[in-house]
Amino acid sequence: MTLRHVAVGVDGSVVAVRALDWATEEALRRGTALRIVYAVTDRDEAGPVLASAAARVHERRPGLPVETRAVEDGTVRAMARESERAVLTVVGTRGLGGVTGLLVGSVSLRLAAHTRGPLLVVRGDHPCAGGREVLLGLEGDADAAAAAYAFEEAGRRGTRLRVLHSATHRHITPEPTSPVPVTSLDRQRKACDDRAGEAVARFGIARPRQEYPEVDVDSRAVRTGLAHALLAATRGAGVVVIGAHHRAGRLGLVAHTLLHHSHCPVVLVPTA
Repeated sequence: MTLRHVAVGVDGSVVAVRALDWATEEALRRGTALRIVYAVTDRDEAGPVLASAAARVHERRPGLPVETRAVEDGTVRAMARESERAVLTVVGTRGLGGVTGLLVGSVSLRLAAHTRGPLLVVRGDHPCAGGREVLLGLEGDADAAAAAYAFEEAGRRGTRLRVLHSATHRHITPEPTSPVPVTSLDRQRKACDDRAGEAVARFGIARPRQEYPEVDVDSRAVRTGLAHALLAATRGAGVVVIGAHHRAGRLGLVAHTLLHHSHCPVVLVPTA
């Protein structure tokens, strides 16, 4: 099948069914096909699970194009390859093994660190549809792809985009020091951090904000840890979008925290 598609990993567990339902709605929302993938050691074992998954999709969304694929390979390698061509790859959070066990131990972090396209990890108890806001976490100026994805997602859902960004980011050169005198070094550093943080936010969302002028945006700086601020905000979000920062083959604190504790699904978008 050469159609644009959303890919989802299944393994026959209950949690995989929830990931399948999410992937079905994501494909429908994007107007794409759905590819159901089962990573196994023997292709003959995959038939019943894939057939059951396809039947569920056809029953719920009869007009949605569906393809099933059994892959004889490890879960991480199989889904990483799928993410290269899929517009979105969807997996569950835990299960008895295989794809839906991805967030148990290091397997999930390896997949998130090697994804080649947007990866949605289904967490929390929110329904697939609904008017909950899209949440975006900006760690720095490398998160342009994540910002673009978040704006597009908010536009698709017709919801507000809430942006949380670090007030202490320094990758972008801050604006010149204000001529207004400060009374202490701490105040001067705080003012510098504020300008740097705002520069990150403006730089990160400027282009997608022009492309999606209809999206209502609420942008706020975070002085405490960004990971914990985002985690708290996920209670009211429909989905949280962050950049997948790879540091020596591992994800950063923000991704690690959200993958294990988020109250809503997490989308990781590879950074440049």
